[in-house]
Amino acid sequence: MSDTDRSQRFAALPPPPYYAVIFSSQRNGRDEAGYAATAERMVELVVEQPGFLGYESTRDGSGFGITVAYFDSEAAIAAWRMHAEHTLARERGHRLWYQRFEQRVARVERAYGGPRPAPTLPDETTP
Repeated sequence: MSDTDRSQRFAALPPPPYYAVIFSSQRNGRDEAGYAATAERMVELVVEQPGFLGYESTRDGSGFGITVAYFDSEAAIAAWRMHAEHTLARERGHRLWYQRFEQRVARVERAYGGPRPAPTLPDETTP
C-alpha cells in the first residue's frame, strides 16, 4: 500500500472536542452473504447522518476489526443508533456475523498527529 493510500485511511477531523464510537469485533468465520454489502450500505448511510465527522476502519486476516466513527455530539450518536436501517444491520451482525463485539463511546479532548519526519542522514558531501 502506498503512503497516499495509507493517508486516505485517516479521517479528516475538526479540532476537539468531539466523540468517538469505537466498535471492536471478531467475525465468527462464517461467510454469510450480505456482510460486505451491509457494511458498504452503513458507510453510505452514516456519511449522510447529521453530526457525523468521519471514520477509520481496519480488519485483519483473522477477522478481528476495529471501526472508529466520529461524531460532533452525543445526540448525533444517539440519532445514528436509532436509525432504522442501522438498527436492523446491527441486530443482523450480532446474530450472524460476530463471535464477539465491544462498543465504546469516548469524548476526544485532545488529538495529535502529523507526518513523521524522515530520518536525517549525514550529508556525504560535507567533511
